[in-house]
Amino acid sequence: MAKTSMGLEENIAGFLCYVLGWLTGIVFLVLEKENKFVRFHAMQSIATFLPLSVIAWVIGLIPFIGWVISPLIGLIGLILWLILMFKAYQGEMYKLPIVGDFAEKQVK
Repeated sequence: MAKTSMGLEENIAGFLCYVLGWLTGIVFLVLEKENKFVRFHAMQSIATFLPLSVIAWVIGLIPFIGWVISPLIGLIGLILWLILMFKAYQGEMYKLPIVGDFAEKQVK
């Protein structure tokens, strides 16, 4: 595995991009200036989990229906979170549909 400019192995840094969702995505996007693998995962983390957080919060404000749908969005987020961390740790440049293409374009 290649090292990052922060001295971490790129699969570990990619994994860490997802640990706290979009927050760690922002941290790694700012700190990692060179490694495309880490920057991709940081951007994908931001582009996936920031909108999901906002959508879950907004929908959660809607009485009854929102209270049912918001936890489902949370479950989808949990599943994505686990898959993306696992794939990054394995060293895969795993791209989600739409979001992955967006992230890839942003880091090039």
